[in-house]
Amino acid sequence: MTQKENFSVFFDNITEIKIGLNYYTDFKKVMNNIKTISLRLTQLNYLVGQKDMRKAVEELWEENPKAFSVMGILVAVRKKQNKKAWGRDGSERLVYNYFDSVDHIMEFIEDSGLLTILQDEHIKNLVDYVFGVETGLDTHGRKNRIGEIMASRIAQQFDEANISYEREVQSKIFPAIKSVLGKDSKRFDFVISCPGKKYLVEVNYYGTQGSKVTEIPRSYMDVAKKINLVEGFEFVWITDGIGWKKAKEQLNEAYDEIPNVYNLSTLQGFINKILQNAKN
Repeated sequence: MTQKENFSVFFDNITEIKIGLNYYTDFKKVMNNIKTISLRLTQLNYLVGQKDMRKAVEELWEENPKAFSVMGILVAVRKKQNKKAWGRDGSERLVYNYFDSVDHIMEFIEDSGLLTILQDEHIKNLVDYVFGVETGLDTHGRKNRIGEIMASRIAQQFDEANISYEREVQSKIFPAIKSVLGKDSKRFDFVISCPGKKYLVEVNYYGTQGSKVTEIPRSYMDVAKKINLVEGFEFVWITDGIGWKKAKEQLNEAYDEIPNVYNLSTLQGFINKILQNAKN
């Protein structure tokens, strides 16, 4: 078949991965996140319904100042995110740096809008409230989960073909690849070693359409060009998802430039290539 015909087969076989209800929320992860801070959230419950909030904060601060260290989650911010806000003094401060004094805690409670929420008891129990916050934040993990599902489908096909592979391999372990990529460090989802050749495999899935999808092909074209110049290495891109349906032109351009582009339906072609390589 011609390159144009090959792309037509590839594009026509772009699929949507079937997902179960457990895809939407990882409740085990939510509960584990709650467990690590539940004691301090329980202590913060002392603030619920307090009309003299400053007095209540002072009392709790005297009893256990560490209880306030988890307050950022009340506004759906995790410490590791390093989110910032402009304070009353005109300076920029990390959200989690508000919990170093009674004055800063009061500023956080008042300026965030929590004062009314706590005083009027719109929140009855902070542990239950944060369970809801964590459930909402977990929606950001869906992208990772669908990626894991995609990778597991690929691994299953490799296993069925008795193809050996390594998972999640950092590019820096290959000096020649590290050299050509420079600061663009990569973590390859699969590395498959054949006689005289290592296939470095990147996997992703796009279930929704958006501007980011249209930007992705060029970035992979650049990575593939650099890797394929290194003797003994070859870049492979396995992607799928109906998000590509509105980016056909960009995907076609990448398909023409990258020798190895597959989806779940056409992956058998790559498997056949590996098996043939292994025989040589």
